[in-house]
Amino acid sequence: MKPIIWIGIVLIVLGGLIFVYQGYPRDRNVVDVGSVHITTETHQRIPLSSLLGGLAFVGGAVLLVMGASTK
Repeated sequence: MKPIIWIGIVLIVLGGLIFVYQGYPRDRNVVDVGSVHITTETHQRIPLSSLLGGLAFVGGAVLLVMGASTK
């Protein structure tokens, strides 16, 4: 396979992951006094724009088509 096709596939996968991945849960101690432990769960997000995911996906598709069409 040509390297341009591999790069296109990687960009499509990365673009899809940016759309799907919404962050990860994180526990944080609110009160920790003696035997009383109160925690809260927050949802952390990685600040990646949907525009970046869309550009990576479209760019990967373009590279994939260009790589497949050149002989």
